[in-house]
Parts: sequence; C-alpha cells; structure tokens
Amino acid sequence: MSGMPVGIDLGTTYSLISVFAEAGTSKLVPGADGTFLTPSAVGLSDTGSLLVGAAAKARQLTNPDRTHVLFKRHMGTGKEFRLGRKTYSASDLSALVLRKLADDFRAAYPDTAIESLVVSVPAYFSSAQREATMLAAELAGLPRPRLVNEPTAAALAYGLQDREGESTFIVLDLGGGTFDVSIIEMFEGVMEVRASSGDVVLGGEDFTDVIARDISEKLLVDLDGVGDAKRSIIATAAEAVKRRLSEAATAQVTVPLGKGKDYSLTREAFEALSAKLLIALRRPIDRCLYDAGVSVDRIDRVVLVGGATRMPMIRSLAARALRRLPEAGLHPDLVVAIGASVQAALVQRNAALSDLTMTDVAPFSLGINSVVHMPSGTIQNGFTPIIERSTILPASRSQRFSTIADQQAEIEFGVFQGESPMAFENARIGEGKVRVPRAPAGQEGIDVRFSYDTSGLLHVGITVVSTGQRSEIVIEGGAQSLSPEERKRRIRALEALMVHPRDESVNVATLERLKGLYSMLLGQERESSAELIARFEQALASQDPRRIAQVRDEVELAASRMEENYVR
Repeated sequence: MSGMPVGIDLGTTYSLISVFAEAGTSKLVPGADGTFLTPSAVGLSDTGSLLVGAAAKARQLTNPDRTHVLFKRHMGTGKEFRLGRKTYSASDLSALVLRKLADDFRAAYPDTAIESLVVSVPAYFSSAQREATMLAAELAGLPRPRLVNEPTAAALAYGLQDREGESTFIVLDLGGGTFDVSIIEMFEGVMEVRASSGDVVLGGEDFTDVIARDISEKLLVDLDGVGDAKRSIIATAAEAVKRRLSEAATAQVTVPLGKGKDYSLTREAFEALSAKLLIALRRPIDRCLYDAGVSVDRIDRVVLVGGATRMPMIRSLAARALRRLPEAGLHPDLVVAIGASVQAALVQRNAALSDLTMTDVAPFSLGINSVVHMPSGTIQNGFTPIIERSTILPASRSQRFSTIADQQAEIEFGVFQGESPMAFENARIGEGKVRVPRAPAGQEGIDVRFSYDTSGLLHVGITVVSTGQRSEIVIEGGAQSLSPEERKRRIRALEALMVHPRDESVNVATLERLKGLYSMLLGQERESSAELIARFEQALASQDPRRIAQVRDEVELAASRMEENYVR
C-alpha cells in the first residue's frame, strides 16, 4: 500500500484535510457532501446515534442541548461535555472530528496510507493544549502527528506559490476561536519565522457574540437567562447578520421569538460594538513586531488567514496597523490545511520540496520558579526563563540553579510558560523534584535543560552537578496525560461510536438544515420550508439512492435561496 503526506487543519469552527500529491501540489479532500469544510461539531440524533460534522452542526439550532461546538477552546483542560448519558473531553470530541476527516481521506484514496501526518494548532497553544491535540489524533486511530503552528502553515502555503521570492510578511490568522500573528522572512526558499504571538480565546465567534448581545438588548431578552433553544435562535440570527455585513452596509433579520421580531444593524454600528475586540487584536500584532525587531516599514506583505478576516473592519484594522493593504491570494478558509500538507511533505523530505526550508519559533517563554536576586531586591517566587519567546526551534537551553538553605536535601520547582516576572502569574505546566547531597547553602546545584521541539512539546532534563545524577520530565499536558491502559480504553470507547454509514450522515445534515430553516422562518416562507422537508422525507422513505441524491441536491439549492433571502 502506497502512502501520502497528509495535513489537517483542526479548527474551532471548521476542519479540513489535504494531501501532498506526487505532482508537488497540495490537494484538499472533500467530504461525502462534496465540500471541503467539515464543521467541528459533534452531537446526538433523536435515536441516540452519534453525529459528526455537518449533520451535527445542522442540529445546533433545533437541538442545542444535544450538540457541541467550539470545544477546541477547551483543549488541555478538564472541562467535560455531556452527550446523552456519557461525558467527553475536548480531546474526545476532537478525535471524532479527526476520525471523520480520516474517513474522507480513505474514501478518496482507498489504497493509500497516511505516511506522515501534520496537524495545525494555534501558535499560542500551550504545551497542555498541544499534547491534548496529539492525544485526539491517537484516539482517532491516526499516526502520532507532528504539529505546525497555523500561521506557519499559512506561510508555507504562500511559500509554495513563490519559492524564489524575497520578502518579509506578516500573517494575521483570525479563526473562529483563536487569533495568531507571525512574522516570516523568506529568502531563496528559506522561510524563517521571526516571531509569533496571539490570543487563544479571541476569534470570529466573539464578534458573533457581540451581535447576539445587541439583539438581546434591543429585543429585551436576557441572553444569559434564556434557555438553550432561544439562545441558539439568537446566535443563529447573529451569525447571519455578521456574514451579511461582510458584503453589505446594512443587515436586517426577523428573529423568530414570539410572533417574530425585526432586528437591523449597520456595518458602522457593528464596528462600534466591536471596539474592545479590535483593541484586543492590536496587542498581538504590536508584540509580534517588537519581538521580531521589525518595523512596520519593513513589512512587504500582509496575509490574512481564517474566515473571520472577511469582515471589512478586520481588513481595515490590518491596513491601518501595518500601513499596507492586506492580500488574500489563497482562500482564507483553506490555506492552513494546504500548508499543513506541505509541512507533512517536508517531514517526509519530499523531493518536490528540496528547495524549501522552514524554521519556527517558540511563541512564549518557558522557565521555572526560583529566588531571583536583583539590584533592587530579591523576588522569592520569581520566574526565570530558560527558553525565551521567539527562540528559533528546535531549541535546547540549560541554566544552573543552587540550593538556598543549609543542609537542603532536595530541590523542587515548577515549570511555567508566560511572560510575567512572577511565576504564579504564568501558566504552570509541570513540576520537577530531585534529591541533592546536604551541604551549606549555595554549594549544591542542578543544571536544568529545556529542549523544545518544532511541535511545541517540552522535555526537561535535570542533572545534579556534584554527582552527575540525571532525571527527566516530559511535559504531557497535565489532566490530559493518560496511562497506556486508559488510552486503550478511551480508543475502544470512541471506536464503538464511529460506525455510522456515510450516506446517513449526509442525509441527516440536509434534513436538519431544513428543520433549522423552518425554525427561523415565518409565514409563507415557513410553509415552503415545510414542503421541502416533506419532499425529502418521501425521498428517504423510497430508499432509492439515486432519487435521494437528486432530491437532496434540489432541496439544498432551494434552502440556499431561502437562506439568502432571510437576511436582507
């Protein structure tokens, strides 16, 4: 069986999979419905079967209590998501999305194995979040992947188009739930990431939430106090308004609460409502420029990535901040997946990419807590960086620490990531402890070595100076770390859920889309959507694959027209 390099963009709102073909180009892999974008959504059907992707997303409006989205924001945490009688972690739900993408790959390339796998993550993902992503791939039955930062993947996609160019460009990646910024220099096929910054809880969904809250205020609805069903209706209307305002100066919808309530918003008012979010977007841009030591005048190209960058206010922000009109030569929703497969080919040392080299940097500082002596005084629980942010990866750095008390028998420390001088204000990602010979204070010490790889995973080595005794720590994401037995159990549990026919999933997605449309419309338009539902139900009852496919295409087209007319 032959193999191919495969890249996956595991996104907050949508996920994609691509391959690097023999011709030296990346190709996106479509799902059963023919589209490249798979919603990052997991839910339960009315019969209790698992739904992943479009089928689950379509039920978010009608069954919000049985549908989960945006779980990427909780990777590497202990948050649990309930579906029926079972609970799942963000890694579990992400594994289901990854498994669906892998099934799409196998359907498109039935006699081909995944030879090398790269999964993209936000540049500002912590070690815990990165390990949780690796765990999701393992739970999905995929090879252990390499990770690539999303802006780096986007840069690779653009670099594939222009290998001979010489330029400095900044990538602004605003996805559904995260924002990343990277500055990359390219020279004769060598692409070097100079700096990265970002925010893992700032994305397009936050702009949707701004509109949702404005809807609730104007329609006198307590958004925090209403049930899941009404909240989902308001969120759906807000998303429709946001998308419309990317194309038009005004948007108007009828929100189906009670007898229906009209809501309108102008693009100018939307930008005013989003003022705090726009300020938050500037911070990572300014930090990235500072870390790279690059002035705005040295930026040759501004590249926008992620569906949320379609909002005119984002393009305006980029132009004002960087004094250059942004470009989007490649599709902003697809570019990260394309770049991920390029990285997979680089890992494989594909001959078609022999003239392309990529380096990346640490997005945040890594160090330990210690007593820090300064001219102005002593910080008892200070943060001592061992690998500073913007260090080129892979990197390995060592620093020596000594005992602070007479006859001290052991040295214990925490491993932190962040930029605060106080250790407790940074994220604690691990800890280490080692015994040392008893001696007067300062006479015994340890060398602590941090090794940080290109996937953003950290290895800590400790050597007692006087004895040469060595110990190691592998940072594996805290609550996400599992024993081999627990991993096998989780894999078996998830595999039991992944047995649903592909055509059923496609049909469920269509039916739920029609039901969601019915819930949003009123009057004659609602009756028309009900007729579409009845027509598709009849086709499904026939069990004739050709008839089902034909009717599905027809009702999907009619639904698209109704959705276009919903927002005026």
